[in-house]
Amino acid sequence: MKIIAIGRNYTEHAHELNNPVPEKPVIFLKPDTALLKNRDFYYPDFSQNIHHEIEIVLGICKEGKHISRKFAHTYYDTIGLGIDFTARDIQQQHKEKSLPWELAKAFDGSAPVSPLLPKDTFDDPYAIDFRLTKNGEVVQQGNTKDLIFSFEDILVFVSQYITLRKGDLIFTGTPAGVGPVAVGDYLEGFIGEQRMLHLHVK
Repeated sequence: MKIIAIGRNYTEHAHELNNPVPEKPVIFLKPDTALLKNRDFYYPDFSQNIHHEIEIVLGICKEGKHISRKFAHTYYDTIGLGIDFTARDIQQQHKEKSLPWELAKAFDGSAPVSPLLPKDTFDDPYAIDFRLTKNGEVVQQGNTKDLIFSFEDILVFVSQYITLRKGDLIFTGTPAGVGPVAVGDYLEGFIGEQRMLHLHVK
């Protein structure tokens, strides 16, 4: 199992970090040790600026390489919610030196993921409202209608380079509103009115 994540896939988020809106999907990987299920998040000692990034997550249901757009929708069958925890201080240092982001994105426990719901739970995959609250206040809110690159775009693009396999997870990008977390914070992620995940920062 691998986690493939898409960066800068909502225009307002790209703007809030002073990044250009990409012409092609920006991808990075997280290892399976980043996956965090039904557990609290422990603040790592190597960063002083961990940010939350709430995202819709796709569950891949079969192997695919060079996926055609016509059939791309058949390669995922579940949808959930995840948080891409990011060590923003480390990321900024690496960006300044044109180095990869992995130390900022791929550390242990950096990818909390909710239970995944069958795709047919959703009337329209491009009308999914989702949000993140911190200590009861909404800090991020998005809708999949605002994606720069659709789910199909992502699967077609990624599969040109990386074979997708059953069980892989795709983090599809975060909306605007990313910000820091601190020890003692309580995070809750929602799709519509359904709470999908929750955790304490310890």
